[in-house]
Amino acid sequence: MTRRPRPFAASSPSGPRAGHAPLPFPVLFRDRHFIVIDKPAGLPAHPGRDGGPSVEDAFALMSRHRNGPWLAHRLDRDTSGCLLVALRKQALVAAQSCFANGEATKVYWAITHGHPPGAHGVIDAPLLRREGRGGWRIETDPRGQAARTAWRCLARGHMPDGSPASWLELRLGTGRTHQARVHCATLGCPVMGDGQYGPADGKSLHLMSRELHLPLEPSIHAVAAPPPHMRHSAAQAGWDLDQQPSPPHDVLPPTGPAPTRVGPACGITAGTR
Repeated sequence: MTRRPRPFAASSPSGPRAGHAPLPFPVLFRDRHFIVIDKPAGLPAHPGRDGGPSVEDAFALMSRHRNGPWLAHRLDRDTSGCLLVALRKQALVAAQSCFANGEATKVYWAITHGHPPGAHGVIDAPLLRREGRGGWRIETDPRGQAARTAWRCLARGHMPDGSPASWLELRLGTGRTHQARVHCATLGCPVMGDGQYGPADGKSLHLMSRELHLPLEPSIHAVAAPPPHMRHSAAQAGWDLDQQPSPPHDVLPPTGPAPTRVGPACGITAGTR
């Protein structure tokens, strides 16, 4: 059965309208309820404890209404790409409900070390935050929160030093902290530049929020361009990130033959077609 888009009431026409001043980052989508920006890598979404620039610094350029803007979800500081901003509280509630109910489509791209054990698959691996002397980190643990990622290998290759590399598409069925990074590491393909869950390679984090879709009414859809550091590494491996090898799959998990389980402890399945 086809799920109908969820409508939400229009906000009151009174009060200041959303600003249209130039923003310090690209705008991928805009209507009277939402803005999707292309968040640059290295820019935090929220201000840190010690201050410094963040996406929220530009809120006054988006709207001066007393009831917004609001960040509808989060991206890590070093992850670039689609970030949704709700211009009113009512829009925020509608978007957060869409995320919470698993109705939003969140597609990430990652360039990773190593090659995955198949062409596509699903990782069902609960995630738990652990505190340690060096700070906190996220680990797979049966006692953690449920986390599910469908992955597809778009290309395999090698870097100039001969080390294996992969271009992965990730569809996040949940939105846990560091989910894409930890699940890639669980797959045996840590994200390049992720020294916390993989080797310290001196690179910037090679992870981006490529595409975002929310089936609201009107619907939200945005696609971000890969950042320069990911384009550079892709070119070294012989790929052009503007030439996606094949159309993206439309379901989660991917269609195809029954997957072969390759990591029972972590709940990883992989298919070969």
